Order: sequence, then C-alpha cells, then structure tokens
Amino acid sequence: MQKKRLISLDVFRGLTIILMTIVNNPGDWGSVYPPLLHAEWHGCTPTDLVFPFFIFIVGVSVSFAIPEKIWNAGTFEKILVRSLRIFCLGLFLNFFSKINLFGWEGIPFAVVRLLITIAVSYALMADFKGRTKLYLVLLIFFCLLLLAFGGFEDFKNVRIPGVLQRIGIVYFITSVLYLLTGFRGQVAAAALLLIFYWILMTQVQIPGFGAPNLNKATNMAAWVDNALLEGHMYVVSKTWDPEGILSTIPAIASCIIGLLIGQLLNSNVPKLKKLQYMAGLGVVLLLAGILWDKSFPINKPLWTSSYVLFVSGLAILCLNVLYWLIEVLNLNKWTPFFVIWGVNPMIVFFYSGVIPRVLGMIKLTNPEDATGQINLQAYLYQYGIARFFENPMNASLAGALTYVLIWTLILWIFYKNKLIFKV
Repeated sequence: MQKKRLISLDVFRGLTIILMTIVNNPGDWGSVYPPLLHAEWHGCTPTDLVFPFFIFIVGVSVSFAIPEKIWNAGTFEKILVRSLRIFCLGLFLNFFSKINLFGWEGIPFAVVRLLITIAVSYALMADFKGRTKLYLVLLIFFCLLLLAFGGFEDFKNVRIPGVLQRIGIVYFITSVLYLLTGFRGQVAAAALLLIFYWILMTQVQIPGFGAPNLNKATNMAAWVDNALLEGHMYVVSKTWDPEGILSTIPAIASCIIGLLIGQLLNSNVPKLKKLQYMAGLGVVLLLAGILWDKSFPINKPLWTSSYVLFVSGLAILCLNVLYWLIEVLNLNKWTPFFVIWGVNPMIVFFYSGVIPRVLGMIKLTNPEDATGQINLQAYLYQYGIARFFENPMNASLAGALTYVLIWTLILWIFYKNKLIFKV
C-alpha cells in the first residue's frame, strides 16, 4: 500500500517548527515578549505548545508512515532504527559543545566541530542500503554512551535527556503499540498512563522529601532524575530535567492521542464526519485538561496529565481547522510556505541547535572596545539588526524572524531539488 501525505498535517508540522525556530532563536534572550517564553512553572504560554504539538504530530504520522499493520522483524527493525537515529541526533547536540581537540579555539576549531557534526548527521539521516542504517546508529549510540559514562573528563556531565531523545522514545513505544493493539487498546493505554502518572506525582511518598508535591526540585520526577541521571541533567536546573525519565510517561500518552487522530484521518470516514469527531474530541480534552488543572496543575516541565489533555485538545482543534481549510474547502494556495518547513523538520531542528553554537565560537574584535571581543552571532545581531530598532523586544523578535527567513530560503532550495532529510 502506498503511503499517503496529508497536506494539512504537513502545514501543521511546518507551523509548529516555525514557532519552535522563533522561540528558540531570539536575537536577545534578555528582551523577549512573554508569549515567546515558557511559563515559569505552572501554566501554559504559546511557547509551551510547541513540543507537545510536535509529539502529537509524530503520533498522527505513525499511521501514515506505517500504512499496513504488519508486525515482523523487518518492521520492528525499521522502527528501532528510526527511534535510535532521532535519539542519537538529540544526544549528539548535547555533546557538541563538549568536544575538545588539542586546545584549539576560534574558527579552526569551529570548522572541526562542524565537520564532525556533518559526518554524524549524514550517518544518521542518509538513506543507506541494507542494514547499514542499523549498524551505524548502534555504533554511534554506544560510542556516545561510552563517552558519557566511561569516565572521560570532558563528557562526565553531558546531558542525556533532551527534546529529540524524548521524541525517539515516544515514537518507538507508540509505533509498537500501534502494531500490536487496536483502537480501544490504545485509548486504554493513554488513559492508564495519565492516571498512573497522576498517582505517582500526587499520591506516592517521595524518598528523602516526604509528602508528594509538585515543587521544582522535590517532586517525584525530580527525585527519579536525580537517582538515575545525576550529573547528566539539564544544566540550568541541575536538580531535575524538563525532558526527564518519569515525565516521559505522559508524553507517550500525548503521542498516542495523535495516533488515534491519525487513524481517524487515515480511515474511510467521510471528511465532514472526521471534522465533527475531531471538534468534539478536541473540546472534550481541552475542558478535561482545564478541570484537572484544579488538582493537578497544567505544567510543561512536569508534563502533567492535565497538560497532556489541554494541549492535545488544542492540537486537535488546530489540525481540525487546517483539515477543513485544506482538505475540505481546498484552500491551499497559501500552504507551500509552510509545507517546505513541514516536510524537512529534522534538519531544521538539528542544525538550528548547531549553527548558533558555531557562530558563538567565532570571535571578532569588539567595535566598541578594541581590547575586547564579541562572538559572530552577537556581532551580526547587534550591528546587523538591533541598531535599526528602538524597542529591544522588537529587535529581538526581528532577529528570530530573520533566522526564519534564512531557513525558509534553505528549505525552499531543498524542496525544489526534492531533498527531504529523514531519519
């Protein structure tokens, strides 16, 4: 059976990646409009929708990527390889800034790091024949783990979790669940995961801290991260990780909800019925999340069960609107801009994390202080963008939008030349 593409899904993915690029790449982190920042702890801003929307989209895509539910060694290997490739791309991003070589600095070292990155990304994204993909990803996976846990000084505190790592894990579990269960089993699995996580976070005593709580450093998820990932967590928080072990459990439910919607969209149900079903489910989940927030607050770093329901409801409603406009009304002349982003998300995510770090390694003489230095990224922003704006927040947003325009040009060239980078 031939795989189908759903333009509305590509557009939704493109919109999500564009928002991700904007919020991850402001011109100045000290001058950002509040909606483009994560909520401090409890609560939800537009920025807090990016990651769960993408995980939801991953779930929707599973039924399109695996049109025939055949469980065998070949299918399992494909799922495993793709999951490990995604995981390793994310893990390598955490290693990037830790790579050292003979004390090199500046442009020569930036080039070396970039060449290593290109080699690794090629190994993890190129379409090799036979079992080469499997052998390469296993080699890279075990090499990275050896560096992290093998007593090497440069890598002893490298972070293990991350956005792509979580995506790789939830994709693997959701895909296997899809092949081994039916619709009802998937609904039950999502519900059980959310309830189980709620019980763990709100009903179980926390070793060393006592009563269950949802505070930053003393909740059950933080305790598990400290117990299993000590020294390998998010450098900003240190005592917990926003993509940690326990909070990945409800993230799987986010992906399963996307999987359920994907199967609906991939079915023979009439389009108008699909719109009705999605609208109804989206509203129900949204309201359920708001109600559950009263006792289990909506919280992105903890990925609370209420957060899963709330953002999944929003994701379904957003996709529903796009499906109505594009697939039902055929209003699609405006879609190419977003499609070129939607079909190449991995290359954007990966290199959006690499390029700023490479630019930050290149030092120039500071025009305002001949004895000081400024990195290339800061130089380009301050003297190429910020000087044209009086409001620093507008300047910072302009910096992010400029980055989006640069990527748009790159992605348009890729699209025109049919270059799609998949894992």
